[in-house]
Amino acid sequence: MFHSKKELIFIALAMFFAADAITAELIGGKLIHFMGLTLSIGVIPWPVIYLATDVINEFYGKKGVRRLSIITASLIAYTYVILYIAMSIHASDNSPVSDAVFSNVFGQSMWLIVGSLVAFVFSQLVDNSIFWMLRKKTGHTMIWLRSTGSTVVSQLVDTFVVLGIGFWLQGKLSTSDYLHLVLVQYLFKITIAIIATPLIYGGHNVIVRILGKEEAHSILAETARHSLGKDYDPNKH
Repeated sequence: MFHSKKELIFIALAMFFAADAITAELIGGKLIHFMGLTLSIGVIPWPVIYLATDVINEFYGKKGVRRLSIITASLIAYTYVILYIAMSIHASDNSPVSDAVFSNVFGQSMWLIVGSLVAFVFSQLVDNSIFWMLRKKTGHTMIWLRSTGSTVVSQLVDTFVVLGIGFWLQGKLSTSDYLHLVLVQYLFKITIAIIATPLIYGGHNVIVRILGKEEAHSILAETARHSLGKDYDPNKH
């Protein structure tokens, strides 16, 4: 069914990434208090998204991330269409969920989905560019640096845009509350990204074991050449 273990691993990572991204959009309209902080509950799936993005960047390069971005953006847009249709159909008289309740919950999610589509494109471009800029400097070492470094910048863009379109533009939050939520949620995401660093190394090692060291190192070298140019010599980095 699958041509190689590499292809199977990509599909598995893509499935988890897309599922978590869509789930984050659907639940993101709910704000919670966590250790004295106000956050969107949509931050829960982000550790898996960090892990999948960084591992795919390492083993599948710019093209792999671009392919995943297109797949995920398409699925998010599809979710938006389904929600729009569902909200347009009136509930029956005996429905336990009324039109008002349904629209109040998922109507907010639709705005978050719009914001996410815009933010997703920009943040992925930023993340990918910074990741490979650092990859060129660090070679095979210092996975933590390119992983965290790319996340620090890309998630600033993502958080501003998503919360801006999802809450601020609708008048759900004042400017001061919006900026406060952006700051808190951004710092929370970065903290999670740092804490999740061992998982990135763990995911990297699991894939190496599945593929075998020789094949894994060959894939990493080939991916670097495709992403950084044919003149890139992995033996010198």
